[in-house]
Amino acid sequence: MPVSLAARPAPFLRRAKKENPMPPHAELLPGTLDLLILKAVSLGPLHGYGVLLRIGQISGGALAIEQGALYPALYRLEAQGLLAGEWGVSENNRRARFYRLTAAGRKRLRAETAGWQRLVSAIAAALDARPEEL
Repeated sequence: MPVSLAARPAPFLRRAKKENPMPPHAELLPGTLDLLILKAVSLGPLHGYGVLLRIGQISGGALAIEQGALYPALYRLEAQGLLAGEWGVSENNRRARFYRLTAAGRKRLRAETAGWQRLVSAIAAALDARPEEL
């Protein structure tokens, strides 16, 4: 199920459909977008829309990032020195800014990945806890 950073409509604006009790979209946790962008760009230089497509690809289509959230994050990561950008021509002959990971970006990606993996392991352990183990 795609994850979106778009604002969801107020509950009274949603359809009264009761087939699936789960909300249609999960929210990304704070800090995840930067991590996903760094990972996508670590796989090879990309222009902004290419980053969007790569995140969808590497998440198996489960994550759908809105362009309105992506571009400010790209600019912020470039300003922090984690990405380097340069103008070029995209595959459809349009002028586009291509981003690549810097050494500082690779270091941050390693640190953030390790942190998320520790968090996932801790949460998985907590969710697997049984009363007899307490």
